[in-house]
Amino acid sequence: MQALFVKGGPMMWPLLICSVLSVTVVLERAIFWWQTGRRRNGGDVDDIIQRVEEGDFRGALSIADGSSATGALVLGAGLAQRDHGLRESMQMAAEDAIERMKRGLNVLDTIITMAPLLGILGTVLGIIQSFDLLGQSGIQDPKAVTGGIAQALISTAAGLSVALVTLVPFNLLVARVQSATSRLGNVTTRLEVACRKGMERHGASQ
Repeated sequence: MQALFVKGGPMMWPLLICSVLSVTVVLERAIFWWQTGRRRNGGDVDDIIQRVEEGDFRGALSIADGSSATGALVLGAGLAQRDHGLRESMQMAAEDAIERMKRGLNVLDTIITMAPLLGILGTVLGIIQSFDLLGQSGIQDPKAVTGGIAQALISTAAGLSVALVTLVPFNLLVARVQSATSRLGNVTTRLEVACRKGMERHGASQ
């Protein structure tokens, strides 16, 4: 591997940095989603909505404040401002949560685009070196020419490899974000409906 890295030319260093960044971001996101999965508690969301439907807004807010689940926190942000801006408060809280979920994805997206380009640049530099050596030695030293071609092929393969290896976790992370966004949209809609029912029931009891 070390010999291939050296033969790959100068573009192997930025490709190495890209690969290290990719692994770092993927591991950080994996830990984030693991922690999010541990905190996820659908029961809290259901309890909050049930309390709201019954008109017990204080009880629902108490459950939300004591929960660490993302959905419950978003609902709690809306309930805390239900008299002035229920939907707007939940939307802001949901957007903040989604931004935390998306953290690092722009880095992976950049690596997926940039790594093949760095490989192609290494290819161009290797071909330039090959023609330069060919002009100096003619056809008497073919090894000097093939060395530059090898550099071109190695850097291209390395760039494509970094991009492909990054692409798979990137798509998985994007799918997780989309799924979580859809769930947040569903629970906020359920809360709005529950609030109407709770207010009607509260008004009827009075």
